[in-house]
Amino acid sequence: MVGLRVPPGAHQNFDVKFIAARIATSHSITKFRRRTTNKVQVPTFTMASRPTVSIIGKDGAPTGATHAIPAVFTSPIRPDIVQQVHTGIAKNKRQPYAVSEKAGHQTSAESWGTGRAVARIPRVSGGGTHRAGQAAFGNMCRSGRMFAPTKIWRKWHIKVNQGQKRYAVCSALAASAAVPLLQARGHQVSSVPEVPLVVDSALFEGAAVAKTAAALSLLKAVGAGADIEKVKKSKKLRAGKGKLRGRRHRQRRGPLVIYDVETDGKELVTAFRNIPGVETSPVTALNLLQLAPGGHLGRFIVWTSAAFKALDQIYGSTTEASAHKRDFLLPSNVVSQADLTRLINSSEIQSSLNAPKGEAVTRRSAVQKKNPLKNKQVMLRLNPYASVFAQEAQKKQN
Repeated sequence: MVGLRVPPGAHQNFDVKFIAARIATSHSITKFRRRTTNKVQVPTFTMASRPTVSIIGKDGAPTGATHAIPAVFTSPIRPDIVQQVHTGIAKNKRQPYAVSEKAGHQTSAESWGTGRAVARIPRVSGGGTHRAGQAAFGNMCRSGRMFAPTKIWRKWHIKVNQGQKRYAVCSALAASAAVPLLQARGHQVSSVPEVPLVVDSALFEGAAVAKTAAALSLLKAVGAGADIEKVKKSKKLRAGKGKLRGRRHRQRRGPLVIYDVETDGKELVTAFRNIPGVETSPVTALNLLQLAPGGHLGRFIVWTSAAFKALDQIYGSTTEASAHKRDFLLPSNVVSQADLTRLINSSEIQSSLNAPKGEAVTRRSAVQKKNPLKNKQVMLRLNPYASVFAQEAQKKQN
């Protein structure tokens, strides 16, 4: 059984979903055993982190072949890093926009000055029309320019460190193997035989899956049909002006198919791309925008066996460097056990501590401020010799 590890720095964003995800990494089997001591029912989890994953065939049944789970799936799940990196790289596709530099100033207007019982705002010259004499140019005027007109030289793009991007991708991959996170994100994976879901690459040999019908039947066979139906029913008309700007509809995300170009070919891209919500990505160019859409962990991924086996070479481990990414080691937790209360109260640490030296003295958080020049007790507390000065001063007066 693998202990619960809380990602460092994520205590504020850590909730019950992530705790359940770390306990049940992958589609694990959960057993509850009733304990008689103290009459408390304590859950006991088995297979919290399985060493292998089965490879699924065409009919949705295991082929009998298995493969060890790559080390990248043991990476720390850091939602704070994923959200920060996603926010940064999502800005790199923005297109600059600005209003015209002449907008609001394409008129002849001049202020009438003072003494006319009207505001000093520039007014349109001329006559013979209602427009003459109307205020112009100002942002408070009709047909005037906006306040602080937008410029195209705004800082549109954000640079994100390469190490942070790699850390976020590793966290997103690790979260894709946790069923609670997939369900929390809205994916319908109750009929999926196993997570991570690995499909045999032999099904794609010779461009066998090049049509949408073949791809759809394959997804339904492996249990992803419910997730596709969820995507179809989620299509809604967008609210706001986005309808006029090429973003008329909005819908949920479905499965992400990750493949190996050298083994599986590129024909499967044309087969999957017309299925609503389904996306494809080569294993050598994984994108956080697809692995964690919206910065939310837990994307449902369908792996081909060739792509799944290539993960160890691409990402390496915590001790062996990656063969594709220079000087890159998988991230690991700074502490393996983040439950400090459990550590401090353990018998090993308590046996080495000294006995407490008396009772702890609690200071008052707020003390009333008193003037030592008017309060004799406060003055003596600050300056014990003040009483001697007072006596000498009294003797001199006498």
